[in-house]
Formats: sequence, structure tokens, C-alpha cells
Amino acid sequence: MGATVAALTADDIEPARRRHLLSRLVGQTRARGLGDLFKPKAALRWMTETVAEIAPHVPVRDLATLRRHYAGLDGDLLAERLVRNASRATAGIGAAGGGVAAVNWTVAPTLLSAPVLLAAETVAVVAIELKLAGELHEVYGVPLPTGGTQKTVALVQAWASQRGINPMMPGVGVGAVLGSAARKELQNTLLKRFGRNLTTLGPFLTGAAVASYLNRRATRSLGEQLRTDLRRQRRELPGVPPVRP
Repeated sequence: MGATVAALTADDIEPARRRHLLSRLVGQTRARGLGDLFKPKAALRWMTETVAEIAPHVPVRDLATLRRHYAGLDGDLLAERLVRNASRATAGIGAAGGGVAAVNWTVAPTLLSAPVLLAAETVAVVAIELKLAGELHEVYGVPLPTGGTQKTVALVQAWASQRGINPMMPGVGVGAVLGSAARKELQNTLLKRFGRNLTTLGPFLTGAAVASYLNRRATRSLGEQLRTDLRRQRRELPGVPPVRP
């Protein structure tokens, strides 16, 4: 599942390839226990645990790699490109999810396909936004903590709170994994994403169009909130020059 999700976070994926990857993710989700996804609390718990599991597999590029991939772009221009690409990617997930839903409606009972598709689509969208959060931290010179567990926790917290992680603040580490407040924040944000993805199940392909639009808008909003907060944090760090516009 981690490899499938990582592939879905790539900047440029052909629509057919995206549908194939999302279908594979649906199959992997189904294999993990279809029954639990019919129970709202169990489904939310499943998504929370799955996001924590796939987060270490999200390929966050460092600043040097980002500059190389984007022809030397830097600062706000690079950040804007990352937000744009991530918004397009999550919009593509919404469109692909609508396509998969249309197929499933014709070959399988809706009640058997809907919970799995929604869970898979939500996890895919979150993975793309986790990657965006990590790379925006790189662009604005506020890198996430090093080390697998600490980096994963910081990345998930940044996504759930839609705020940058302050490297000067203590307590961002392994202990945060068990923090009830952080876990609650993650679950609340996941619930919003899950509810938004219900539009995928609209009749014909209208659901795909709506889901695509809502995903794009929500990802752009996340990116802009993170950019604003990371700019502020960078200004407050001692001896750090401002980001080049």
C-alpha cells in the first residue's frame, strides 16, 4: 500500500495510470478488512492508522532536488508551483475516483464498493497533501525533524493542523504520537476529507467533476495556509534570511 500511495503522489501521472493506481489501492484497502469500513468510528480509526502507516513512504524531496526538478525555481515561485501541482494531483484523484465509482456501480452493489473507494481516495489525497506540506517546509527553510518517527509525526501534525512545524518548539517527537489532542486533530481533519469525497459517488460522472473541484480547492487552501505560516516562522528564526520572492 505504501508503494501504491507513493506512486500516486507523483507530479505528472496520466489519467489512465492514476485510475489504475487508485483501483489497486481500492483492492489493497478491501484486503485489509471491508467490514470495519461500514462502521463510522471503525472507518475513522482505520484511516487514522493507515495515514500514520503510509506517511513514512511519502517521498518528500529536499530543496536541492526540488530546484533541480523545477529548473532552478526558488522561494515563493517554487512554492506556488508545488501548490499548483498538488492541487492538480488531488483534483485528478477526485476525477479518477468518480471513474472507478462509475465502473463499480455497474459491476458491484454500491454498498460493497462505496466505503472502500471513499477510504482509498481519502488516503490518496492525504498522501499528496502530506508531500506538499513536507516540501513547503523545505522551500521556506523550516525543514522537518530528521529521523523516521519524528519526521513522520511532524509531517502528519503539519497536515492535520494546517500549520508549519516550529523547529524551536520542544515536544515535537515520539511522545506526540500518543498525544490525544494531536490524534483528535488528525481524526477531525480526516473526517472532513472523507465527507468531501462522498461527492465521488454522484450519479454518472457528475460526482467526479464535483470531487475534482473540491479536492483542488481544499489542497490549494491547505497550501496557502502553510505558506503563510511558514513565512512567519522563517521571519522569526534568528539569523535566517528572508525567502526570495
